[in-house]
Amino acid sequence: MCRTGGQPDPWETGGRATDAAFTALLEDSAEDLYESAPCGYLSTMMDGTIARINTTLLDWLGLAREELVGRRYFTDLLSVGGKLYHETHFAPLLRMQGELRGIALEMKTADGRRLPVLVSSQVKYGGEGEPLLIRTTVVDASDRRAYEEELLRRRQDAEKARAQAEKARAEAEKARAEAEAARREAEADRARLAHALTVLQRSLLPDSLPTVPGLETAVYYHTASPHRLGGDFYDLFQTDGKRWAFFLGDVCGKGPEAAALTSLTRYTLRAAALHDPEPAAALTTLNTVLYERYSAGGDPRYCTVVHGVVEPGDEAGHMTVRLASGGHPSALVLRADGRAEFLPTPGGLLVGVLPTAPVGTTETTLAPGDTLLLYTDGLTEARTGSARDDLYGEDALHAFARDLAPATPQETIAALGELLKNFGDGLDDDTALLAVGVPPRPFPTRPSTNHLR
Repeated sequence: MCRTGGQPDPWETGGRATDAAFTALLEDSAEDLYESAPCGYLSTMMDGTIARINTTLLDWLGLAREELVGRRYFTDLLSVGGKLYHETHFAPLLRMQGELRGIALEMKTADGRRLPVLVSSQVKYGGEGEPLLIRTTVVDASDRRAYEEELLRRRQDAEKARAQAEKARAEAEKARAEAEAARREAEADRARLAHALTVLQRSLLPDSLPTVPGLETAVYYHTASPHRLGGDFYDLFQTDGKRWAFFLGDVCGKGPEAAALTSLTRYTLRAAALHDPEPAAALTTLNTVLYERYSAGGDPRYCTVVHGVVEPGDEAGHMTVRLASGGHPSALVLRADGRAEFLPTPGGLLVGVLPTAPVGTTETTLAPGDTLLLYTDGLTEARTGSARDDLYGEDALHAFARDLAPATPQETIAALGELLKNFGDGLDDDTALLAVGVPPRPFPTRPSTNHLR
């Protein structure tokens, strides 16, 4: 090898120049690391006043530091739904626990865009245990779609490699090796994505149903695809000392967008029901939140939902149930005397479509041995034949319930679960079932039973 100009060979220097440059990189100041971190940082006083914010988050939001520090609150950076969730859930939980991690919220940018983020906050305490300030980390969550596109691209590359491998034997071996490596990587990515979707799906549903005095409950949940987030949701919770609220619904769409809508819908309904236990009032609040959140973006999002409140009726064990529905299929009651009847809620409109939407209401009494069934349209729209219009339908469901009655919530859900399994590939939509019933007298206190698939 020829050398000119008397220049030293960098390989013979033992990497000294490279070591010096690397050492210089490690001498970044803590301030520079804070300001240029790949995630957003901010610190707020206990009342939410922004005390410090790093350059990364300022760039994301398109705002200037002097506009925020000492002048604005953390909630000023959030969307309407984010503010509501922060006030009703995030802030109270942070005060109680001192730390929250990975909470999905949306921030507003200076140009009006909404930035999906994951927020983690921690309270800093003084030497005597007094809370001093809140430190918050913000992670940009808008690249989820880019990740899915990258996964698709890798799969397409693998297919192209397989096609090229057929042209020549010499190139085929190399192409097959590359395709196999790409396939394994894609499978690993898909497995990680499926696991992430499973964890996220479970975060959108209660881990289990609470035990309700004087009632039995059971639930069933089926997702149409393990690679896609479901859009059905349900919940059961106490509103005061004697009343319990429950709801079940179905949001439009699938995937991450549906997950965000499900999360907003579920927590909004819980907050609204705790504020005003009347089902119609809670659905009205939900309609306002969804319309304000999605109408401005030109991409309307909506849901169907049935929301109810149950409270003790008399000493004989009767329970009064008040229902409100926004465009959702009618609830079904299996009576102790063997009858099965729908509870129509006429006039209810899809929630979130219009600024003011009508809500259908009804009321019934559950006697000992009666069971109330709520379901999403995945059940009634399951295909029973080869044609697309061969649907199970409400008439078949009514006949099934009439043959089954009387039945406890556990028996009802178990029977419907077997029915759904028998549909096979005909069950191509998410399906949620929630049954609430009064045990026959005398009744023991039974734990709730969940059938998750």
